[in-house]
Amino acid sequence: MHQIRGSFDVKLQPQAPAAAIAEAHLGRQTIDKQFHGELSAHSLGEMLAAMTEVKGSAGYVAIERVNGTLQGKRGSFVLMHTGVMDKGTPHLTIQVVPDSATDELVGLKGQMQIEIKDGKHFYVFDYSLP
Repeated sequence: MHQIRGSFDVKLQPQAPAAAIAEAHLGRQTIDKQFHGELSAHSLGEMLAAMTEVKGSAGYVAIERVNGTLQGKRGSFVLMHTGVMDKGTPHLTIQVVPDSATDELVGLKGQMQIEIKDGKHFYVFDYSLP
């Protein structure tokens, strides 16, 4: 298993809910992310979130396709996010979707963590390649 660290910039753009589910009061956003460091890549994705009436409690799911280079190997892969906040305590899982990697990254497996410090975003990516 390899571990790399780096930073990323992210733009979240709120989107209107699909008409058929507007009454569910779910938030939807597009993701546009640029990774820096040993993962030099661009990703696009979507996030779906639900807030609760309890302050600090919410949940979200997201999926994004990452395209670029990972330690010099070119390809793309999909990351799937599952996150919850339980009265302010976060729990986040981000994992590579099995068999989603292409080109030189075929067979990629891994998990990513996100850290936010002083308003800046950082990633820790634990991964393996065959």
